Amino acid sequence: MIEYHISMTWDSDAEVWYAVCDDIPLTMESESFDKLIKKVKLATPEILEMNGKAPECILSFVSACKVEVA
Repeated sequence: MIEYHISMTWDSDAEVWYAVCDDIPLTMESESFDKLIKKVKLATPEILEMNGKAPECILSFVSACKVEVA
């Protein structure tokens, strides 16, 4: 089974979390971290099938939050 690493990043300007995975390919956003994980889990099998890949996989979520301090 293939494992895909999903990069989850907080965009403070837009006030949303966004997820990116070039291997699936996937780009999504949501106002909530938990909602974004749910959206990714629902969309991934369909996206993989549309791209000729097996829909069964393991998703690994890696999060980051960048904060600028003066």
